[in-house]
This record gives sequence, structure tokens and C-alpha cells, in this order.
Amino acid sequence: MADDTKPLAGKVALVTGSVRRIGRATALAAARDGAAVVVHARDSKDEAAATATEIKALGADTLVCLADITDETAVRGMVSTIRERFGRLDVLVNNAGIRAQVPFAEMTLAQWRAMLTVILDGAFLVTSACLPLMKASGQGGVIVNIGGGSAHVGALHRAHVVTAKAGLVGFTRALATELAPDGITVNCVAPGRIGGQRSKTAGAAPPDHGGAEELVTREGRPEDVAAMIRPLWLPTGTYMTGQTLHVDGGRYLSS
Repeated sequence: MADDTKPLAGKVALVTGSVRRIGRATALAAARDGAAVVVHARDSKDEAAATATEIKALGADTLVCLADITDETAVRGMVSTIRERFGRLDVLVNNAGIRAQVPFAEMTLAQWRAMLTVILDGAFLVTSACLPLMKASGQGGVIVNIGGGSAHVGALHRAHVVTAKAGLVGFTRALATELAPDGITVNCVAPGRIGGQRSKTAGAAPPDHGGAEELVTREGRPEDVAAMIRPLWLPTGTYMTGQTLHVDGGRYLSS
């Protein structure tokens, strides 16, 4: 009999960029639901090990994979390791990304391309490599792309981020259409301003969205976003695909 308290028991989840903030909170949520969780980082070995330790404390199996998601060979090597260890993949959360702030007039082509490479090429390479393994079980699967509220309301000094995150919305819709016959759902979750420790490249403060304000009068938390990702991998979430879910305290509504 299936354990209703562990809806992902026997399944495997990969969360890219899962050593801090939304990625870490999502990885822990999957572990609580019973999944074996692949913890991914580019090179943050100690942070990855710390997240894996937290997952083990929840009674879930885990695997740490360090890989540059813009390197096709590295990505395929990571998926090969997942196949050898677990033999399946059921949930993929494309969360890894970078943030940066620079006025468009000062933005270089290299900065523009670097952003699109990590966010769009990274999602393409990881999803492409994971699909054969996800399809192999014949039980469908779940793909969640982590977009951003800025793709819908804009942001100052983040033209490259806004463009890349908007691209993930199109990527989501295209894959939802193409993968539906395989029983694979594809959705996008667009977080708003989320508090907590930020990466060095993100800047000291959340992006300025040019006047759009939250309706909920508290700071967003990584756990708030993970809590909205979770229903997408539950059995009750299998009728939702191709959608963008805004987790932003009402910022999109007020824009």
C-alpha cells in the first residue's frame, strides 16, 4: 500500500542549484515526500554536502553531483551517474541560475550571453539529458522550471535576466505540448522577491521592479516557493501543465 505521507516514495528528484535558497528548500521538500534527491551544484562542494546531510536526516537517500550545467559533457555525465545509482528519474526542477545587475546601456554582449547561457542553455541541456531516463520508467514525470517575476513585470538593470526568464516561459509551454503524450507535465514557477542570503552576483538587494509592489506585507521565503512547487509533483497535480504559477505576494497582480 502506498504511503500517503510519502507520495514520492520510490521516486527520484533532481533539483539543479539545490545548495541554497529556493533550490535547497525544494530539495528538502522532495526528501520529506520520500524521494531520493540528487543535490546539484556547479562547484559548491561543502554546501552540497551540507544539504545532503540534511536530506539524510529526513530519512531520504541522496546523491551529490557537481556539474556545470552549460557544459554538455558534464551534464550528460551527471545524468549517467543518476542512472547508475538510481536507474530512474521522476522529477526535474530546473532551478540553477545566476543573477546580476547592470544598466542596459553598460551591458556587454558577454554579460548578455552569459546570462542566457546559464538560464536557457542550462535548462535545455539538463532537460535534454534527463528526458530519456524520465521516459524510461513509462510512468510519466514532472518538470518544473523556475522562472522569475521580473519576466512579467520587468526590472531595472536586469534586461538579460528578464529576457532569459521570459524565455523559460516559452520553453515551458513548448515542452508541455510536446511531452504530454509521454505523461510528463511541464510547468513554470515564477518567484517574486525572496528574502534570505543572496549570492554574490545577485547584488545586495532584490531587483527594483519599477513600482510594482507586493500585496502581502511580509518578505517572501524560499519555503514559500517550495511549497508551491510541491503540488506539481503530487498525483493531484497531474492535470496541470504548460502554466506559470506566480509566487510573489501579489506583485504581478499589482503591476
